[in-house]
Amino acid sequence: MKRIGFLSFGHWTDHPSSATRSAADVLAQSIELAEAAEEVGADGAYFRVHHFAHQLASPFPLLAAVGARTRRIEIGTGVIDMRYENPAYMAEDAGAADLIAGERLQLGISRGSPEQVIEGYRHFGHVPAPGESDADMARRHTARFLELLGGEGFAEPNPQPMFPNPPGLLRLEPHSPGLRRRIWWGAGSRATAEWTAAQAMNLMSSTLLTEDTGVPFHALQAEQIRRFRDAWAAAGHDWEPRVSVSRSIFPITDDRDRAYFGLETQSTDQVGIIDGGRARFGKTYAGEIDEIVADLENDSAIAAADTLLLTVPNQLGVDYNAHVMENVVAHVAPALGWR
Repeated sequence: MKRIGFLSFGHWTDHPSSATRSAADVLAQSIELAEAAEEVGADGAYFRVHHFAHQLASPFPLLAAVGARTRRIEIGTGVIDMRYENPAYMAEDAGAADLIAGERLQLGISRGSPEQVIEGYRHFGHVPAPGESDADMARRHTARFLELLGGEGFAEPNPQPMFPNPPGLLRLEPHSPGLRRRIWWGAGSRATAEWTAAQAMNLMSSTLLTEDTGVPFHALQAEQIRRFRDAWAAAGHDWEPRVSVSRSIFPITDDRDRAYFGLETQSTDQVGIIDGGRARFGKTYAGEIDEIVADLENDSAIAAADTLLLTVPNQLGVDYNAHVMENVVAHVAPALGWR
């Protein structure tokens, strides 16, 4: 069985055609969309994190709210930019949100994407150390975050505390003991996927890769997944990792679908430039259900992954996105043997 969730970038625009005119709209509808996903049989609700943009940013209040309003689905991020994070504060927030959700968090983290502002992490009080790049800083923050999630005590207790302490060094609270194995790294390349395996994190791969070898996107991504699994085996970790890939999939079943995505039926991979290097972007899958099924049968990366995240156009509203998810879960997934 393949887990199927949605990934929302949480856009809002003060425009008559947008169902989300404000941050308040996006937050409220994100919770409603997670409830709708659970109702139609999907398995996960994931949210993108972007700072200084009209998109979702601080994830943990939203994750906790979704966790309190749902009972079954996984709840996650795709991804949190670790350049901006205080690892200790993040460990406390993540532990609290995970416990509220009944230990259903699946946190995707990464170095982050190109920013809205110049070196925005500096406004959050984070500065790379001498000789460090911003990516190095993100990995340093990540290493500390993972260490804190391990739950080992490290802080010397006050001999005259306000409240009694347990014996020994103290850890951050609240602690969620299973969360360490539910951390994912958003890897944009094959080499980063191998590094992810060495750090004992699950692999999250999106609709773009920050390299291009001339092969179709899905083939390059499948190679990335193979390299991740080989590196995981070589590292000798004592548990099985998970792998997710993101896709834009829009079955055309009515006039709304045709109006929104009819032109995407001819979509193909695209090659562009990100951070000064060539990047390959995956295509959108749009068409009649039997056409999509036939096309997805040839997607080797989806076949290699255990989790599929559907990128959703959140500005089209909760009802429409629930309709898209239901079509994928009820019609596309069974035809491909995912359910």
